[in-house]
Amino acid sequence: MAGKKQFDMDTVLDAAMIQFWRSGYADTSLDDLSRATGLNRSSIYSSLGDKDALFLRCLDRYATRYGDKYDAALSCAAEDPVAAVRAFFDVTLGRIADPAVPDGCLMAQSVMASPALSPGVAERVKELFGLQRPRLRTALKAGGMSDEEAEDFAVHVAAVNQSLAVMGRAGASPEQLRAIVGVTVDALARALRPVG
Repeated sequence: MAGKKQFDMDTVLDAAMIQFWRSGYADTSLDDLSRATGLNRSSIYSSLGDKDALFLRCLDRYATRYGDKYDAALSCAAEDPVAAVRAFFDVTLGRIADPAVPDGCLMAQSVMASPALSPGVAERVKELFGLQRPRLRTALKAGGMSDEEAEDFAVHVAAVNQSLAVMGRAGASPEQLRAIVGVTVDALARALRPVG
C-alpha cells in the first residue's frame, strides 16, 4: 500500500543525537543527519523541523535521559549524601565508559559552541547546562548541608562532573577519572563530618 514512509521516532532522534554529539552542531550538516537517521532531507524537515529544531529536540532528549539518571542517583541524599554524590558521578563515569555513545558530553560541547548557535538555541543550551547545580544543591541540602555549603559544593561537584567528560575525551584512564571523583567525594565526606 502506497503512503507515507513510517519510521521509529525514538530511533531517529537517538541517531540524530549521536551525530550532533559526535561532530557538534556546526560540523553536522543536513546530509550528515540524513545519513545518520536514514531519512532524506525533505523527511527530516517535514517530520523533525529544521536543523535548529532537531538539535533542540536532541538536547532535550539528552538532558532528560541523563537528568533522570542523575535524579535517581541523588534520591538517597537525605539518608547518605556521600553515597548519593558518588552515585551521581557513577552516572557520568558510566556514560564515559559506554562504547555505544561518543566521548565527552553533548551539553558541555554545545555550551562551548554557543557562539555558532542561534540566540534561541544558545539560550536553551545554557538553561539545560545549568540544571546540574540546583539538582545537586537540593540533594546536598537534603543531606544536611547549610544553604551556603550546599551551593558551594553544588558548584564544585557540577564543575568536576563536566571536567570528567573533558578529561575522558582527552584520554584520561578510568582510574584517573575515579581518582578525581575520589578527591571530591572525600572532601564532601569531611565537610559533612560532625565537628567535635
